[in-house]
Amino acid sequence: MLAALLGACTPEDELLTAEQLRDPAACAECHPDHYREWSGSMHAYAGVDPVFLAMNAKGQRETDGELGTFCVQCHAPMAVADGLAQDGDLSEVPEAQRGVTCAFCHLVTDVEGTHNNPLRVATDGVLRGPFADPLPTPAHASQGSGLHDREDPRSAALCGSCHDIVTPAGAHIERTYAEWQDSLFAKPVVGLQCSECHMNRRAGTAAADSGARKVHDHGFPGVDVALQPFPAEFPEEQDRQRALVQELLDDTVAAYLCVAPAASDDASSLAVVTLENVAAGHHFPSGATADRRVWVELSAWRGSELLFQTGVAPDAQTPIGAVSTEDDPDLWRIWSTLLDAEGAPTSDLWNAAALVPGPSLPAPTTLDPNSPAWLDTHVPKSFLFRGVPDRVEVAVKVEPIGRELLDELVASGDLDPAVRDAMPTFTLGPTAVTWTADVPVNSGSLACVPQPPPPAP
Repeated sequence: MLAALLGACTPEDELLTAEQLRDPAACAECHPDHYREWSGSMHAYAGVDPVFLAMNAKGQRETDGELGTFCVQCHAPMAVADGLAQDGDLSEVPEAQRGVTCAFCHLVTDVEGTHNNPLRVATDGVLRGPFADPLPTPAHASQGSGLHDREDPRSAALCGSCHDIVTPAGAHIERTYAEWQDSLFAKPVVGLQCSECHMNRRAGTAAADSGARKVHDHGFPGVDVALQPFPAEFPEEQDRQRALVQELLDDTVAAYLCVAPAASDDASSLAVVTLENVAAGHHFPSGATADRRVWVELSAWRGSELLFQTGVAPDAQTPIGAVSTEDDPDLWRIWSTLLDAEGAPTSDLWNAAALVPGPSLPAPTTLDPNSPAWLDTHVPKSFLFRGVPDRVEVAVKVEPIGRELLDELVASGDLDPAVRDAMPTFTLGPTAVTWTADVPVNSGSLACVPQPPPPAP
């Protein structure tokens, strides 16, 4: 049916209508790889994600509809631009206009702010892209745009303005774009835009029957993943999405583990874990940091005897975000907290009047190792425990959204418990570091693996 619609991109075709351009499936015939990759992305999933739908439903109900388009303006922006879903309800919106669609991104002509989707979308049917010399196509008019060129700093504004969120009450709950702007990545000396990390480049064809170009993966990996079978058309893309997320996370953080063993069983050993943001062009974690759960799991052993452990929930049913300071006083929690207008913690973003930043790993701001800012990306934490270990293990764990937050949505009747159980926990591979008793002392009284970061000047 699609081939009949497009005539397999033959020259005698007429340009697609504005309505046809709204449907990502209309892009598939000429851009099969881009369409398949996008289909398995969180952009495609944004308007059908059960967690988003549950949060939006709860927010609309608890605000008597005053939440309006606040959530859907980024999760289904084409629908909002077309005047649909003004009440925040996507149930009557055509499937083709849910999510962040091809047309929405490629029709953007201007960025008119820094947060909450301030993007101007054209109605002229001209699709913008990264090529200054787009090849002619019978499907649509084309135009080069710096906003869509990954080597142009303006492209970060296109991405960033939807990845910075300020609530109706004024809480800056997502700051990814602002974090990038303050980082070394935004400076000309490095000059890396969002898409240079989240849209891998490869040689290929931008469209069927066109010559080879340098094209970009449209999977947009980050942290979040699909929590139900998705997409139906390309079931293999769900596994690909998780693999891309794991690959991206594995490139982001390094861990250093230093240990000073006690001299006797009745004395205290010291373990120092230093985490370094080595690749994220923003803080880690970023995005909805009050929903993210990032923590350090550390265990100390002597043979098969467990001497010390932190970062492990007491049972399989207890989410790490629900572990109390009494149960694990050493837990290294790396996430933020939302406060309502009265200053009380809240998990409901529509009630958020402030965000209290938690500990995070800042993005690099200098290439000069002699600058005091050089060590800003190196965040240490010390752990004391009784006994003499012969093995200490550390790893950084990530839950895209805390399970205890999903439990609240299950309890409110807005979320299927099966979705909660599908939330994965990622282990950042390079942070899985093991110290053993045969590691020589290499930093004062500490034995470190790998070699520790340079000392502060």
